Amino acid sequence: MFKDKVFLVLLVLGLLTIVAAAGVITVQRGNGGGESPYLKVPDQSNMIVQESVPQETQVAVAGDSNATKSKEEMQAVDSAKATAKQETQAPAVKAGTDKNAAKSMVLNFTDATRMTWPVKGNVILDYSMDSTIYFPTLDQYKCNPGVVIQGDVSTPVVAPANAKVKEIGANEEIGNYVVLDMGNKYTAVCGQLKEMQVKENEYVKEGQVLGYVAEPTKYYSVEGANIFFEITHEDKAIDPLNQMK
Repeated sequence: MFKDKVFLVLLVLGLLTIVAAAGVITVQRGNGGGESPYLKVPDQSNMIVQESVPQETQVAVAGDSNATKSKEEMQAVDSAKATAKQETQAPAVKAGTDKNAAKSMVLNFTDATRMTWPVKGNVILDYSMDSTIYFPTLDQYKCNPGVVIQGDVSTPVVAPANAKVKEIGANEEIGNYVVLDMGNKYTAVCGQLKEMQVKENEYVKEGQVLGYVAEPTKYYSVEGANIFFEITHEDKAIDPLNQMK
């Protein structure tokens, strides 16, 4: 019985010795620089990853004020700005005063040309160079180189044909007047005007406003407000009604 106990004690001691020896070997392997069974992760503390994205491919985020526009969009914006700037800087051209337009205007009035009435109204004094006619205000008979057309004060008076403003003046009889060169030695005179809308050497188109009907001068106080209208060819007065539409 005693021998059995001694044997068990020795067996236990032997097992403990084996376990202790195995532990020592494991510790030595761990300290001996053997490969670690764990995957080593490289130190990333000093690594900065930078990825350069071309501006053309960057995506603009809605609402982001710093979003980058594509090259096509930038070119379109620049083009629109340039066009707007050119339009803003382009000088405004008034009708009838542009030199290029004036050069291209053909003044070719002939005996067959028919004019626009300078003002719509009744003829209260006819053309008469072969005989005399009665002038109520003057209470006398005399020749009339033009026609006197009735018109209300401030009614627009227009150019009867394409022409160049040859002269602007005034006198006692017909007040403010405009002399128009219509080409081929044909001229027209419009008198009894106010608020002149043209200037000398300006080209005007048929129907363009020259001015407005003024109060009659003392020579036409009985006849009332009117326009004096005269046509000459080679400095000789002709009947304007023969040229009217």
